[in-house]
Amino acid sequence: MGRLIAVEGLDGAGKRTLSDALGAAFAAKGVRVARFAFPRYDADVHAELAREALYGKHGDLAASVHGMALLFALDRRAAAPDLRAALEAHDVVLVDRYIASNAAYHMARLGEGVDGDFARWVRELEVERFGVPVPDHQLLLAVPREVAAERAAHRERTEADRRRDSYESDAGLQDRTAAAYAQLAGASWLSPWTVLDGSTRVDADALAAALLG
Repeated sequence: MGRLIAVEGLDGAGKRTLSDALGAAFAAKGVRVARFAFPRYDADVHAELAREALYGKHGDLAASVHGMALLFALDRRAAAPDLRAALEAHDVVLVDRYIASNAAYHMARLGEGVDGDFARWVRELEVERFGVPVPDHQLLLAVPREVAAERAAHRERTEADRRRDSYESDAGLQDRTAAAYAQLAGASWLSPWTVLDGSTRVDADALAAALLG
């Protein structure tokens, strides 16, 4: 059975860059790696609906914290069989955003902490009810919100069809989400966490070795 490692952080924190580097580092060591990324906007109808809501469609859906969180959770529920199959066939399953992103962003919207009702609800919904595989380790790319925002803005300027959604463009929400992520990591929510400095280059080879160790 493989190990499930989730990469978490703000929009623009560098999750995709780290996932690419870490995946290559694992492969160079002969480790069989599978990759996933959530939300699966182009592969799952629940994620597609969530994305549309974040761009102002579907009436007041985006205003519902639990409604949006449920759509993101249903995306992972639909992917759970593929995740389990990947864990059976690979040494490492590397996931860009996972259950903790649902907790962090929506804790931030509600102004709740890690011990609040919402984080508990996410755990009960995704892990206990939906049976989504629990991560073995979570990596938090911690960056100043201003750095993440500039990276997200650069991505918006240079990538076609990459206009920032209502979560990404809300500076206050991003600040609160960073604090929520820090709480989740500090509480070892769901599994052990490693906090990384996302404002500098992460040594992916050393990190891969530590995660395998």
